[in-house]
Amino acid sequence: MKSVVVAGSFNVDHVWRCDALPAPGATIAGRYSTGPGGKGFNQAVAARRAGADITFVCALGDDAGGALARQLAAADGIVLAAEASTEPTGTAGIYVDSRGRNSIVIGPGANASLSTEFMAANAALIGDAGVLLAQLESPVESIEAALGIAREAGVLTVLNPAPANAPSSISLLKLADVLTPNETEFAALLGRHVGERVEADDVAALDGASLHALCRKLSGNTVVVTLGAVGVFVSHDEERLRGDSQPYYRVAAESVQVVDTTGAGDAFNGALVASLAQAPDAAFIKHVRFANQYAARSTENEGAAVAMPRMTPADAG
Repeated sequence: MKSVVVAGSFNVDHVWRCDALPAPGATIAGRYSTGPGGKGFNQAVAARRAGADITFVCALGDDAGGALARQLAAADGIVLAAEASTEPTGTAGIYVDSRGRNSIVIGPGANASLSTEFMAANAALIGDAGVLLAQLESPVESIEAALGIAREAGVLTVLNPAPANAPSSISLLKLADVLTPNETEFAALLGRHVGERVEADDVAALDGASLHALCRKLSGNTVVVTLGAVGVFVSHDEERLRGDSQPYYRVAAESVQVVDTTGAGDAFNGALVASLAQAPDAAFIKHVRFANQYAARSTENEGAAVAMPRMTPADAG
């Protein structure tokens, strides 16, 4: 099994659980907790707990948040390659309502310091991996550098283009062998790069052929659109089916008792790359089904990184 390198963000999450998400001008009561998060770290923990060997490339401040990142990475057996930053470690304010829906505000802090030079310094580490996974809570030029290093070395590249308002470019998207937006991110990318105006709430209702056509306009490689409670849509280039028998298909959502959807997309991405690293010759649909199951399980617990289940592809059958 080849290792997975995750390049991205670490945040200290500050979470308030309340009956309803706060409206503008409102003051409401909630229950507070704190813990680790950040899309990069969430995905690294998910991939590790899904059975892969993980190196997490990030930037941390010299503070309690940075110490927490090092402590938790060591506890989960994650190798940490952290660029030192004079900025405080990243933070996030998260509100979760009684239905498990969330609203999030990010303070990038040290995450904004992750540099192209640090990626270049870790080129050998990236090039030795089986899969590179990245997101867009770090500087886009640094993520593009990491993807470029991996692509040149023949490493499978997976880009989760999140959050939806993060800057991106066609050159960045082309470096991703697998692109994994949710419906909001997918709609934003279509509007920004293709000139197609599709409402995020309408993406899941599109018929398969129409959704596949939009995916093909966005990327020449594989696109996996996560659709929350509706499931997952997969679109391949017809010349590169990655072991699948058809160019596009849906995988239905798993039935679970949802407690908190925070980090569910990160759970999917981490589990997907863990499965790809452990069984690179398996049909792509097998990896997607496992990631779908893993993400569903993650919503049964409160939190982000701490909610990631210990569940490998072998456990899922």
